[in-house]
Amino acid sequence: MAGNSKRKGAMRNPGSKKGAVVGSGGQKSKGLQGKGPTPKAAERPNHPAYKRAKAAAKQDAVRQTRRKSAGKEPETVAGRNPVVECLRAGTPATALYVALGIEADDRVAEAVRLAADRGISVLEVTRNELDRITGGALHQGLGLQVPPFEYDTPDQLLEFALRADEAPLLVALDGVTDPRNLGAVVRSAAAFGAQGVLLPQRRSASVTAVAWRTSAGTAAKLPIAIATNLTRTLKDWASEGLMIVGLDADGDVDVDGLDLATGPLVVVVGSEGRGLSRLVKESCDQTVSIPMAPGVESLNASVAAGVVLAEVARRRRVEARG
Repeated sequence: MAGNSKRKGAMRNPGSKKGAVVGSGGQKSKGLQGKGPTPKAAERPNHPAYKRAKAAAKQDAVRQTRRKSAGKEPETVAGRNPVVECLRAGTPATALYVALGIEADDRVAEAVRLAADRGISVLEVTRNELDRITGGALHQGLGLQVPPFEYDTPDQLLEFALRADEAPLLVALDGVTDPRNLGAVVRSAAAFGAQGVLLPQRRSASVTAVAWRTSAGTAAKLPIAIATNLTRTLKDWASEGLMIVGLDADGDVDVDGLDLATGPLVVVVGSEGRGLSRLVKESCDQTVSIPMAPGVESLNASVAAGVVLAEVARRRRVEARG
């Protein structure tokens, strides 16, 4: 039959169901080509690893979006005492919410009076609405809306310090994540003559309503900046002539020997548990410790900052008197 010749070089008819013929090598030439390395499991759409990687990427995108939007939405301080404390401290606010039908006491009356004196809108809302506004917090019928904090840049902070009448004194925080500690440090910095406070962008508390309240209003008066990279910013400041001093339990000197206090200075405060990070510590010109009674391991970050800043202020006063 035509097309079934077994002679060398003969071609098979297209419709033939016979096997490979002589000279074909047993396969079509295209079938002999390699397909390349096997894709990784996370790159194969039907593999469970691919689905896990896709879900992780989606979650990471959500986290990035939340991180970018953090601090851009107003906060609401809830509770009668916290609201009155914020209003007394002069914390910027845009609205005071008062629940309908609440039993008014001295704190409610004072909150309404302070808000009215400052031109803050006083809005009556239902309890359910106030529950929603405060995120279910215990509000006792009062809520105070606080706008997002306006941060400066490290360059603006440095420029402000260099323009001051006294030698520059700045405070930087490294890993302080409690907003109450942040507020207390800001309060101490203002009390002892610092020109500003620097926060790292990551692993740090931000100026929330809690920090506002703890700072007793000084957060509205003292410049606060955020550094994308704290170590790099400290090195930049060092190149401008500022000395970098870090608080450390095993410091090079104790606070009594802080001879750098009267010159251009940056005081770096680490977290209570971890202290200064390695890179930040390596960026310091000197580390300083605080002598303590036996049996006491460490001080709260804000307390330690207050002790050192008080000593810096004392030395500067002594030098000014001559």
